[in-house]
Amino acid sequence: MTKKRALGRGLSALLESAGHREGFATETAHDIQPHELPSLGRVAGGNIAILRISQIEANPFQPRTHFDKDALSELAKSIEVHGIIQPVTVRKISAAKFQLISGERRFRASQMAGLEEIPAYVREANDQAMLEMAIVENVQRENLDAIEVAISYKRLMDECSLTQEELGKKVGKDRTTVTNFLRLLKLPAEIQIGIIERKISMGHARALINAGSEARQISLFHLILKNDLSVRKTEELVKAEADKQSAHRKTEVLSFEQQNMQKNLRSKFGHSAKLKCKDDGSGSLEIRFGSEDELAHIIELLDL
Repeated sequence: MTKKRALGRGLSALLESAGHREGFATETAHDIQPHELPSLGRVAGGNIAILRISQIEANPFQPRTHFDKDALSELAKSIEVHGIIQPVTVRKISAAKFQLISGERRFRASQMAGLEEIPAYVREANDQAMLEMAIVENVQRENLDAIEVAISYKRLMDECSLTQEELGKKVGKDRTTVTNFLRLLKLPAEIQIGIIERKISMGHARALINAGSEARQISLFHLILKNDLSVRKTEELVKAEADKQSAHRKTEVLSFEQQNMQKNLRSKFGHSAKLKCKDDGSGSLEIRFGSEDELAHIIELLDL
């Protein structure tokens, strides 16, 4: 049985308005025109070539690590009926071999649909340019989870020697947004998995970053899951804990004079005596006892 061709009504409509292709209207400067690829045999129109799927290999720089099988199946069924709405983008790596730059979901779905050919924009790109294009295209147009986005940003910075500000310009985000994503990679692995599995949102994750120790972060993570806490409630819990720790730190820091006072108190009432002083001059004196006899002795010393 003859396989269904890749071209459909969707592509025909696209070719009629080739000057308005989404995401590629300003990127023709590096496109290879189909007439420069005689080994392909035929073209679709404009600067779109028809490639055999067997000529295309996956993108090694693909930032997406998970593809939803049900979503791919739905896309494959749509392709069977309507054809490819938007061509994939590839780079030429040999006379008749190409590598995906973007459009891996469409590529995989086309394979599932049993297509033998697929429309493609063919571009010249070195590894760095390909990495940038693949990640930027996916971050802007695919539903990546927050950890995949963060890992993509980190790769761009590390492999392309970009600052956060330069990265922000490439992906169309301000530096604060880039920083917030990168900070997610500092969370414990258990929480990162929770983000990937969409058990918690980006808002929850940002709150957990400020929760303090790893143990505290994980404890709050479990609390969020157990009680289905909102982002706002999570932020309130983190703030309350931070305020409590801040007050505790202020109480614990004693001046040299106050330390001498505490030393004198302990010489009289024992090492359980503790002086707590706040910045505003208020505080408390704590004297612990372990038995009724110790309490009686403290009372006697206080001359009550």
